[in-house]
Amino acid sequence: MSISIQLESEPVLAALDQLLARSQDLAPLMDQIGLEMEARVSARFETRSDPNGRPWDGWSPRTEASYPFAGTPAATRYGGAALGKVLERYGDLLGGLSHTSDATSATIGFDVPYAAYHEFGTRHMPRRGLLTADPDAGTLGNEDRAAILDIVADYLTP
Repeated sequence: MSISIQLESEPVLAALDQLLARSQDLAPLMDQIGLEMEARVSARFETRSDPNGRPWDGWSPRTEASYPFAGTPAATRYGGAALGKVLERYGDLLGGLSHTSDATSATIGFDVPYAAYHEFGTRHMPRRGLLTADPDAGTLGNEDRAAILDIVADYLTP
């Protein structure tokens, strides 16, 4: 399963249009945007907050009971220790974070299908946003948008 979210930010699109008028090769810019967003999403695992700065909800009691904390029999089955943090049971989600880019786009995401459940939430699990401020609207968080605009502004400066 994969999801695709296309971000439509007028300030970002206007700045990119200015760059396109000057140059056809935006691949280095797109790679820099991808790297920046990858770093920002990775940092969310440290801050335990979404792109709007709202803290992620903790575990449900049922999930907490199933986590293999270090020293428990369940942890022994999984190599002796577990990470014990929300969204980091085994490190697969963060370990699968990456970006790709080309001359016209930057794509960031995860290589595990269950990432979509965290981004959107489910009936049984609260949303723990990683990529977007609002996944239904496809909007960036204010700080993410500002970071991208700063990168684009650096490219626009002669």
